[in-house]
Amino acid sequence: MARTGKVFAAALAFLTASALHADPLRLATYHVELGQKGPGVLISKILKSDETVVAVVEVIASAAPDVLVLNGFDWDAGGHALDALAGLLAGAGYDYPHRFTAMPNAGLESGLDLDGNGRLGEARDSHGYGAFTGAEGMAVLSRLPLGEVREFTAFLWADLAGAIPPEIGGQPFPSAKAASQRRLSSVAHWDVPVKTGNGALHLLAFDATTPVFDGPEDLNGRRNHDEIVFWQRLMDGDLPFDPPSGPVVVIGNANLDPSDGAGRRDAIRGLIEDERFQDPRPSSPGAKAAATPGHKGDPALDTVDWRDPVPGNLRVDYVLPGSELTVTGAGVVWPAPGDPFAETVETASRRHLVWVDVEVD
Repeated sequence: MARTGKVFAAALAFLTASALHADPLRLATYHVELGQKGPGVLISKILKSDETVVAVVEVIASAAPDVLVLNGFDWDAGGHALDALAGLLAGAGYDYPHRFTAMPNAGLESGLDLDGNGRLGEARDSHGYGAFTGAEGMAVLSRLPLGEVREFTAFLWADLAGAIPPEIGGQPFPSAKAASQRRLSSVAHWDVPVKTGNGALHLLAFDATTPVFDGPEDLNGRRNHDEIVFWQRLMDGDLPFDPPSGPVVVIGNANLDPSDGAGRRDAIRGLIEDERFQDPRPSSPGAKAAATPGHKGDPALDTVDWRDPVPGNLRVDYVLPGSELTVTGAGVVWPAPGDPFAETVETASRRHLVWVDVEVD
């Protein structure tokens, strides 16, 4: 892995000083793929400065976000792993004093047979797929204070207006009981208020399930669709929650490309094209250079490297500011081949950090 030494430290100090006084605000989402095989393993790797963890820290520092939504990061009850990661960042000169994490649905036992195989207690029987409670959860790191977070994680899929839950032969899959108690979020949906000098900016953060790895009932494909449209239903006032009172930014992992790959692509297209949001179309030279043959979308917008050999590189991570916000910049941390930093980025994750700069008036 490429090391940056004093040059990196000097650049980091400059970025840190700039971000402290920056206007606009840099928002980022990053699926770090740091999910481990069991509870407690992640914090051990962080404390030992595992090579992958160090690379993740360097990627985050290179983007210098003011607020960062992490996906693919194991949750623990005390938030110890998140604190440890923040400690590494602070040690590198980049401090995130305000943090939030909460128990996700991933790995949370439901007590139900949610996959219909006649057995209980398996990963697919959890409220969200996961081998243990908290597997590949979510977290927020912020340089700005955070307000009271609204969690929609326990919201039932059956209560979503216009939901398309799975069924076989016109019957709920795998049973009426399972359908009535299955939660919508595979990981979590949060409304995170970020306190700026001009009021709260609401981050609508989420991590949707993959739309594949299921059967003819299309459980994952339908769930992915409805996890994405949840935000529009919230803004429409069609849920038992008030819409956010202030500017919003939809941010996180949709696990769905608007043009390529599997899934019900109308969900992400509808979100991108909703006039209440704007798509800054963050891009990178690395994604453009790694274009997957045969894909229909703009390869420069891709955010994940899945070229082995299918499904190919896709755009699955998003930062979509509300239409009332002024966007001044956007990008994806995916260096061009030959860039000295490319090796570090590749070591960190197949996923790539996406950032957008916005002005909060």
